[in-house]
Amino acid sequence: MLENSYVMIAIILSINVIYVSFFTIRMILTLKGYRYIAAFISMIEVIIYVVGLGLVLDNLNQIQNLIAYAVGYGIGVIVGTKIEEKMALGYIMVNVITKEYDRDLPKQLRNEGYGVTSWAAQGLEGDRMALEVLTSRKMELRLYQKIKELDPKAFIIAYEPKTIHGGFWVKAVKKGKSG
Repeated sequence: MLENSYVMIAIILSINVIYVSFFTIRMILTLKGYRYIAAFISMIEVIIYVVGLGLVLDNLNQIQNLIAYAVGYGIGVIVGTKIEEKMALGYIMVNVITKEYDRDLPKQLRNEGYGVTSWAAQGLEGDRMALEVLTSRKMELRLYQKIKELDPKAFIIAYEPKTIHGGFWVKAVKKGKSG
């Protein structure tokens, strides 16, 4: 009987980790515009959800099953976000303010394959260079490393652009040459 209890806990925990991982990935895919893939994942997700919830509701008198369900949910959020990080869908826009005005910095980043727009800027302590760098999320961490290598004191802010249209770099993105 005790062995059955442990098996039930393991099953409920596993089902919820899988369910919430699917849920997290589906939400991210939906937000990024992959609606057909998200719809397919949601069909699998709902089957897993119904089976897992059914097991808990059928055995509601055993608190360990409810606890396993809750713990599985929390672990599923972590697993789902880790999977999404590995998928790295979409693009990122990085604003960079350099410590020193360095005309070579944009060229060095472009040579690495990044789309860069730069202009002269004025900071509290003098001349700076402002850059906007567009890249795929798969290249994001490499971009940060490169910027820090070229200017360790650079100020960096990143955000996900909602819409991208025009520009020479976008043509390369659509052809799959970037990222």
